[in-house]
Amino acid sequence: MGDHKEHGINIDPAFVRALAELLDDTQLSEIEVEDGERKVRVARTLTAAAAPIAYAPAPVAAPAAAPAAPAAAPAAAPAADTFADAVKSPMVGTVYLAPEPSAPNFAAVGSAVKAGDTILIIEAMKVMNPITAPAAGTLKAVHVENSQPVEFDQPLFTIG
Repeated sequence: MGDHKEHGINIDPAFVRALAELLDDTQLSEIEVEDGERKVRVARTLTAAAAPIAYAPAPVAAPAAAPAAPAAAPAAAPAADTFADAVKSPMVGTVYLAPEPSAPNFAAVGSAVKAGDTILIIEAMKVMNPITAPAAGTLKAVHVENSQPVEFDQPLFTIG
């Protein structure tokens, strides 16, 4: 097949297919290639992964001088429960709660969300990766702040 002429530039369908395959192979959400005035951007919408794996919280060391009070254990339990159902970060990057600085957040705590709705994005290596709701429900909590760096498996938000 030859190049197709659209909007004043030549588009090579085989090249675009190769970029799309590269997205699949590398699990990236978008790729952009520039050659002079010719610019080709291929992007895909990521679907939410299966329900996140819940890990037990790390044990908290009690001070050696005083024995731990029995009331301290129940106080720690709600904190662990807060993140038990949280959607965790699939990568290291910077969180953005809105599509651009002057725009409203993708979703607000207390709002209804549908499966696949973008809740936030994580920028990793100049690529904006949408993090979506794995199921429909109400956004119960957002555990990160705008422009905050996040680590792999860090709790991002909870939907109930």
